[in-house]
Amino acid sequence: MSKQHLQKLELTWIGKGKEPKLEPRILIEDPGKSFGDSNSENMLIHGDNLLALKALEQQFTEKIKCIYIDPPFNTGQAFEHYDDNLEHSIWLNLMYQRVKILYALLHKDGLMWIHLDDVEVHYCKIFLDEIFGRSGCVAHITYERSAVAGLGQGGFLVNTTEHILLFKKGMLPKKNNLGYYELEKKTMKRYSRILSDEGERELVREFPSKSNGMQVKVYKHKFYQIDPIPLKDFEDREAEIRQFYAKNLSRIFRGNQIQKENAFQRDLISQMNKELYSVDYIPSRGKNEDKETTLYYFNGELLSWLSDTAESTDGKIVKTQKLTTLWDNEDIPKADIANEGGIYFPRSKKPENLIKRILEISTEPNDIVLDSFLGSGTTAAVAHKMKRRWIGIELGDHANSHCQPRLKSVVNGTDQSGISKAVNWKGGGGFKFYTLAPTLIQKDKYGNDIINPAYNANMLAAAMAKQEGFHYSPHENIYWKQGFSSEKDFIFTTTQFITVELLDRLVEEMQPLESILICCKGFAAACKSKYPNITIKKIPQMLYGRCEFEMDDYSLNIINLPTDESEDIEIHENEISLGGTPDKTTTRSGRKKEDKNQSSLF
Repeated sequence: MSKQHLQKLELTWIGKGKEPKLEPRILIEDPGKSFGDSNSENMLIHGDNLLALKALEQQFTEKIKCIYIDPPFNTGQAFEHYDDNLEHSIWLNLMYQRVKILYALLHKDGLMWIHLDDVEVHYCKIFLDEIFGRSGCVAHITYERSAVAGLGQGGFLVNTTEHILLFKKGMLPKKNNLGYYELEKKTMKRYSRILSDEGERELVREFPSKSNGMQVKVYKHKFYQIDPIPLKDFEDREAEIRQFYAKNLSRIFRGNQIQKENAFQRDLISQMNKELYSVDYIPSRGKNEDKETTLYYFNGELLSWLSDTAESTDGKIVKTQKLTTLWDNEDIPKADIANEGGIYFPRSKKPENLIKRILEISTEPNDIVLDSFLGSGTTAAVAHKMKRRWIGIELGDHANSHCQPRLKSVVNGTDQSGISKAVNWKGGGGFKFYTLAPTLIQKDKYGNDIINPAYNANMLAAAMAKQEGFHYSPHENIYWKQGFSSEKDFIFTTTQFITVELLDRLVEEMQPLESILICCKGFAAACKSKYPNITIKKIPQMLYGRCEFEMDDYSLNIINLPTDESEDIEIHENEISLGGTPDKTTTRSGRKKEDKNQSSLF
């Protein structure tokens, strides 16, 4: 009997399943654009985001706690910084490739947020289900982008919203996901009575709970007073009234009618008159499970205290409630968004308060946050102010014109916009600015594959370690220990010709059980199987078929601003690190300049 052919529900499109073989590039730090603490782990990467994500894969797989991306929406509109009019299947294919790597980078308990509009959000949801599994979908959030401008605004139904898809890889974070809202007048009208109570009470009833057998004690209060709070002239006395509420949060209440279905509560009030009572008991379930709890009743109603859902913060009364999947303008105000970060990025900048909420839900201080469509730098700026580590990737020229200066102002404390005052941000920390190294293998003028002349010895060693899955970490004293895959297995990359004599010297230096992979341009035939613990591979032949070399752009059609081709940017000899794409790094001949006066290898 033949096996039944199993089918799965999935979205298909032209090009799906034909993912490129990405070259794992190394990252090159530009110390002239890095800023602040030189030991900072924060990374601003200028380059193609697919290549940059591939560059991060080795070091950061399952290390990223929160990923937020705001990719081009594929709306068919031409923006100043983005041309996102992509054919539908191309957009899906490019996003699918990126999300698969992002999924690999995401921590096992991490959250991923994708910000879109209604053009592609439903298609994106389907391929996210495929990657994460349908159980990975946490929520589809409707985000109010703007209010209705007037009768002249176009469309049969005016579109004022965008969408945020939230997916989890494993467990959800153990957090109370609460929203914070300044107390409105309509809420004050509900909480419009105040209790003055001297605390004297008389036990009038005691009985065991049916749910857990613990004693329930009912007390009648002797000396108390309940007064209404006058709110008729609220507009004239708003500041005074708000101050009164802030000082008396724990005494202000509203009454709740007892639900008919609640037999326990119904039994309690049936034996009460219209006076004030309190009931001490230990719940058998709920948020106060196994903790002694006191409920208050007056006039046959259960009292709800304002202090249970509100707090006084920065002189304001802030009400808390569980977040919903509707985030509106009152929830996340956008009045000053144009000025946030001190940079101009019309129609594309997201409010810092939006990212703050996402990071509060997803992360704790020191967790790593990643945004691979960094745009104006909002995600990195907010993560920095909230003391999270961050990685931002941006292909467009605004990596230099927007992100770098914005993050520099965050580090030096001059950026006091956005969430700065809410988190008491005064500056500190730092970041490193990276570009992607050029392709490792290129064609010479005769069409032969050669090692890119832009690579110096250190760059080549770092690149080959990444290609072979070794951690690049040159030993201080032993020249052939350039990287390791385990504490006994090493890699050595050299451009010199390998002889038997050289292998003999290496073997004399090696410790028992140590092994080494040698990557070189050439070696004597007798070296091939001379020693069982030494493997020799020839560059570039060892790399054939592994990946697409000389491919620098897998972008979502992002436009770079024009640059002066005569401008030469130097690649520094020891500026190596992990991950990005070259930007203004080649001369007209396509070769990199080298400067021996450079910084250290990452």
